[in-house]
Amino acid sequence: MRPNLYLFTIAAALAAMPAEAYVGPGLGLGAIGVLVGLVMTLFMALFAFVWMPLKRMFTRRAAGAPDMTADDV
Repeated sequence: MRPNLYLFTIAAALAAMPAEAYVGPGLGLGAIGVLVGLVMTLFMALFAFVWMPLKRMFTRRAAGAPDMTADDV
């Protein structure tokens, strides 16, 4: 059953005709805005998950506070 679905999908993709649709400046700028927003969201998530715990660790070490261990929880 699966090989038939794959063959049908490939055949449908190869038989598709171009849409010849007009992409106006509003849609183009909107698409660029969405793309920039997604990239910035991924960058900020990476920053939050990586940098913030490291910053907390560096701040504790600079202040002379002992690092948290499993016994502190």
